[in-house]
Amino acid sequence: MKLLRPPGVYAPQEDTAMLISALRREHLSPQADVLDVGTGTGAVAIAAAHHGAARVVAIDASAAAVLTARLNALLSGYARSIRVSRGDLTEPVTGLRFDMVLANPPYVPSADVRMTGRGAARAWEAGIDGRAVIDRLCAEAPALLRPGGVLLAVHSVMSNPAMTVKRLTEAELDVTVTDRRFVPFGPVLRERADWLEAQGLIVRGQEKEELVVIRAERP
Repeated sequence: MKLLRPPGVYAPQEDTAMLISALRREHLSPQADVLDVGTGTGAVAIAAAHHGAARVVAIDASAAAVLTARLNALLSGYARSIRVSRGDLTEPVTGLRFDMVLANPPYVPSADVRMTGRGAARAWEAGIDGRAVIDRLCAEAPALLRPGGVLLAVHSVMSNPAMTVKRLTEAELDVTVTDRRFVPFGPVLRERADWLEAQGLIVRGQEKEELVVIRAERP
C-alpha cells in the first residue's frame, strides 16, 4: 500500500525493507505483542500487524511522525491493532514486555553532534560513532523481551555491528547477523563522504554502504 510520507518524516528506504523482510521470516503467535521503535511513517508497524501481530505499539519522538503513523494505520485498516505513542526511544513502554521488538534507529555518524536528536535529522544523525541511539537500544531493549522474544534491529556497518552483537550478547541474548545488503549512498552520506573517509569509516571512492539486520532472542 502507499503510505503518507510528509516532509520531515523519515520515508521507508532500503533499511526499512530489510527490517520488514526479516520480520516476515519470524513466527508470530496469534496473541503476539510487538513494539516498533522509531516508527516514522508506521511502515514497519503496519507490516507487523499484517504479519499477524495482535497488538503493535509504535513509538517515535517526532510529533509529525506520530501523526503520520496514526493516519497510515487508519488508511491501512490496522488502526485497531496499532497504538502510536510519542516518546523518547522505549520510555513510553517502560515495564511492559513484548514478543518482538523492531528497530530502525538513527545510525549515521556525524561530525556535528549538535544535530543528534534535532528536527528531521533526528531520524538519522547518531553522534560521532553512529551509536548514540544504538547503544541506548542495546541497553533498554533486552528488558522488554519476553522469554522467546526477538529483537530485530537494522543499522549500517559504519556504526559497528560487532559492538551491537557484543552488547546484546552481554545482555544474555542469543545474537546473530541475519542479513547484509549494500545500498548506494543517499544525499546525507554523499555530502559527508570526505569526513567519513577521514574517520576511516569508508575508503576513497566508496559509493555504497553495507546494512545489516541483527537478530537477538531471549532464551
